[in-house]
Amino acid sequence: MARSIVLGNGNIYVGLDKYAQVRDLYFPYVGLENQVGGHYKHLVGIWVENKFSWLNDDSWDIKIDCEDEALVSLITAHNKSLGIILTFHDVVYNESNIFLRKISITNESDRNREIRLFLGHQFELYKSHSSETAYFDPIGHTLIHYKGQRVFLMNGELDGLPFSDYSTGVFNIEGKEGTHKDAEDGILEKNPIEHGPVDSVMGFNAFLKDKESKTVYYWVCAAESIEEAKKLNDYVLHKTPEHLIKSTTDYWIAWVNKYNFSFFGLPKEVVTLFRKSLMYVRAHVDSKGAIIASGDSSMMQYGKDTYSYMWPRDAAFTAITLDKAGDPNVAKRFFQFANEVISEDGYFMHKYRPDKSLGSSWHPWIKAGVIQLPIQEDETALVIYALWQHYEHSRDLEFIESLYNPLIRKAAQFLIHFRDPDTGLPKPSYDLWEEKYGVSTFTCATVYGALVAASRFAELFGKTAEKREYARAAEEIKAGILEHLYDKESGNFYKMIRVKGKEKIIDKTIDISSIYGIYNFGILSVDDPRVVGAVKNTENALLVKTSVGGCARYENDHYFRVANNTPGNPWFIATLWLAQYYIMRAENEKALEIVRDKLSWVNRYALQSGILSEQINPYTGEQLSAGPLTWSHSEFVNTVIMYLDKLEKLGVCKACNPVL
Repeated sequence: MARSIVLGNGNIYVGLDKYAQVRDLYFPYVGLENQVGGHYKHLVGIWVENKFSWLNDDSWDIKIDCEDEALVSLITAHNKSLGIILTFHDVVYNESNIFLRKISITNESDRNREIRLFLGHQFELYKSHSSETAYFDPIGHTLIHYKGQRVFLMNGELDGLPFSDYSTGVFNIEGKEGTHKDAEDGILEKNPIEHGPVDSVMGFNAFLKDKESKTVYYWVCAAESIEEAKKLNDYVLHKTPEHLIKSTTDYWIAWVNKYNFSFFGLPKEVVTLFRKSLMYVRAHVDSKGAIIASGDSSMMQYGKDTYSYMWPRDAAFTAITLDKAGDPNVAKRFFQFANEVISEDGYFMHKYRPDKSLGSSWHPWIKAGVIQLPIQEDETALVIYALWQHYEHSRDLEFIESLYNPLIRKAAQFLIHFRDPDTGLPKPSYDLWEEKYGVSTFTCATVYGALVAASRFAELFGKTAEKREYARAAEEIKAGILEHLYDKESGNFYKMIRVKGKEKIIDKTIDISSIYGIYNFGILSVDDPRVVGAVKNTENALLVKTSVGGCARYENDHYFRVANNTPGNPWFIATLWLAQYYIMRAENEKALEIVRDKLSWVNRYALQSGILSEQINPYTGEQLSAGPLTWSHSEFVNTVIMYLDKLEKLGVCKACNPVL
């Protein structure tokens, strides 16, 4: 189940599910140490007239949205049988590690009633469900969960008064379901402390007249010590939660509107998704530089791991987008991160954790008795390629100079030497989809793009010999691609080849990344007949012929596959790559109509809040796999900006893109 909305500030990341429950709470890194674990939750419940209901019991009609121009939730939960409406405005405070919820309770009844709101907390501190302590602090009148250097303090107020009820207890042990069961009779036992696998609940008693509404302010302070958490709580009380919510809202409005894009010819809903996508991308960036693929921990329930890692591939594409959108400082922190984790031999490993340690992997160091590098070479290439885009936007020569020897030169030397002497192409590695091992067209194209970028960097600093070395290797790779990876008979670029002795094993699977690599990294022009023909063949093979539509990654893609009579599920990324092709080919505004259609298609299958997952069901349009996926949002923003750039180039709009 994809997250319905995510919030963050670079140190803390909160993911809410479709029931408005907190399911992901990462701290102290975005993407590392999910203190709720994904399988636990922070519950919200209502007691009224001896009836009780948690928001996840399906008696509620819940709509989750996001402010158009601020990373602030807009949630409405309506329970007709109880005659209750709850509205939420949630934020992660932009300046400190505080999650705040403004919850308005409306009594729909025509009589006065007492309504009790309960908020439950299930933590898994350090991702280990033991040795925790939960207690009520009578001096500060707060609930605190702690273990070691992970502390979470909960507080709230109604009508200026603190919460009126509380309890702590154990759950998922000794046959006990948890303290939340204690709330279901409307009264908590006020157990002041518990240790082990613990949970807690706080309650608010509201007396509402008919049709009256009252507001509860609730907050969670995340810290590495109890003293620090208490200081954050004091800060909330001093500034007031309403002030912090407004301050955060104002920050996001200023951030997302930093540049006045014209959005010429785009429908309002696409413009709204552009802004939401930018904010969701930003929420996935850790303050120390990592850009994680997704914070959606529900993936753990379907596989062996989550997407809460920094893949150099996803992160490089996202850094390009952030630069184009006018936020080079965030992109700069990613390149600093990359500089610190690149291997001594000049390549990046599969993925990394936000603390710069190595992430999990399924790429082996040995296969069939032969030692191999467990890498996707495109990840190394894409970082260098993206760094040149960063320089073109920032013109930060001093920063680039600091990275030349430890990052650019180191990676370029690896890319040059990690090649087959006969074909001139890169040696085998895993493809960008992390599935097949060989020499893929996409990877070869990225290496070409990276070496062209390295040559330009060398020229900047007067390193003539290195400039020539990198440029020569790039041309050899380009020639090798056109000789060994293009099939003249079918007019397609191979997905990949593998060489066994004198035998060349060809994988002719049509893959969107193959032709995308050719036109995006400059192997051939989009107007080249080989590109035009290959795109047509790719569309014939990969466009999903259902009422949902969209484009699959490659033929017979089995990842989360729903039905065998489609090439695979539609991916937002694949569909947007086709849109980018049509942008690059457009010679007039009318030719961009297909691009607007594809952007509207993406919007059609976004969640109400604007969340984009990785892929969707080809028959229902339901989102599948991780959501939000940073890469999907990044490609949407990138495509919109490319569209605006093209309008400017065509003379249709003189100032479509103010970042340029």
